[in-house]
Amino acid sequence: MVFASLTFLYFFLPLNLILYYSSNNANYRNFILTLFSFVFYAWGEPIWVFLLIFSATVDYWNGLFIEKYKGTLWAKFGIVSTLVFNLGILFFFKYSGFIYDNVNALFGTSFQFPKYSLPIGISFYTFQTISYVIDVYRGEVKAQRSWLKFMMFVSLYHQLVAGPIVRYSHIMNEIDTRKFRIRDISGGITRFCVGLFKKVAIANIAAELVVKYLENPELSSLSTGEMWFGVIMFSIQIYFDFSGYSDMAIGLGRMFGFHYHENFNYPYIAKTATDFWRRWHISLGTFFRDYVYIPMGGNKKNGYLNLFIVWGLTGLWHGANWNFIFWGLLFGILIMLERLITFKRINTVPGFLLRIYLLFAVVLGWALFYFTDSSKLLICFKSLFHVANVSWWDYSLTLTIKENIYWLILSVVLCMPVYQYLVKKYRNVLLVKNSNTLYWAGIAFSIALLLISTALMVGKSYNPFIYYRF
Repeated sequence: MVFASLTFLYFFLPLNLILYYSSNNANYRNFILTLFSFVFYAWGEPIWVFLLIFSATVDYWNGLFIEKYKGTLWAKFGIVSTLVFNLGILFFFKYSGFIYDNVNALFGTSFQFPKYSLPIGISFYTFQTISYVIDVYRGEVKAQRSWLKFMMFVSLYHQLVAGPIVRYSHIMNEIDTRKFRIRDISGGITRFCVGLFKKVAIANIAAELVVKYLENPELSSLSTGEMWFGVIMFSIQIYFDFSGYSDMAIGLGRMFGFHYHENFNYPYIAKTATDFWRRWHISLGTFFRDYVYIPMGGNKKNGYLNLFIVWGLTGLWHGANWNFIFWGLLFGILIMLERLITFKRINTVPGFLLRIYLLFAVVLGWALFYFTDSSKLLICFKSLFHVANVSWWDYSLTLTIKENIYWLILSVVLCMPVYQYLVKKYRNVLLVKNSNTLYWAGIAFSIALLLISTALMVGKSYNPFIYYRF
């Protein structure tokens, strides 16, 4: 099941909210939320819910074990056990086929690995439970005593299958002390509707254009303009797809009393690669910073080696293919160069030039990210830089741009913090004139977005979500 579906919007979510708020009993609410999370997860592939329960149970007991033997060798055994177990199942399901393929290519062997579908959300919930156990080991949080509460934390369907990566420390108090607040319900609905609109009205339309150009059977014959347009459309798709999902997850959390951290902060307005990754998929970046980069020594010891290890792992996290690793290392190189130049010198460069540099690098990075087939990737880069024997432009591209010009303008505008600017500028004016203006405007805004999104979903079968495969 996906958030951007009529089944979820008009059946699953309303039923969940009704049953959840039908009682004030905290244990009842935890049970209902956990039950609905299991149903949501098992909707497409029921078998993998047992892996989720097993994985979470192992880490639940490891947390208790580590806290009991804190400061002893047994506690270290517990943390090693968690890392081996979680990284082991992640490696088995996500990376073993990649290893087999590379061994076969390198040594000319023909080893066969059984084909398994990748359990949805495994990259997210394994990192989530790893961070919990490490925080217990460090003494930053207390081990959760209730198996049901811990299972609810791991399985919350708001963020289970595609993030953001929610740490236990972020919501541990709300697991026990959630309260009904009308402003949370209202704010959560608005945030959800914004994310839904971004997904349905921006990302899905961009995805159709991506397929038209980058999945073209005659890819090598595309003009340079068409190839750039296709890659730019993918840049729009992946941003609105993932940030829209994060908005929906954060909005859902608020409806049930949880306050998840932000996962995106307008990354396309960044001026440097460093700044971009402070704004893009924030929960993943901070995870690698706090649990890999800093423990290895950060900037103080082997800084550049640590940097490349982290960015290699960041790429590998996104997929079991060399193009993802190279994509991660590309950002490692950019961040290294920015450090060598120093931020003081970078800040002397005009801001618009820095933004052009950053967007150029990011868009090229998304081309590297998109094509897992090396031959298609080579065709793409030859066309982008007009090395191949192709034309610069095609008239059909002009027609496509004209047909989608208002949508393109809207997409570009929504990449910038225009909404925040308008709210900040006019909030005080509206509050002075009428204290209820913003409240009713928010309701009308949410309804409008919901109706537009619903209309776009009716009759549409093409509703991809990129990060499900990670």
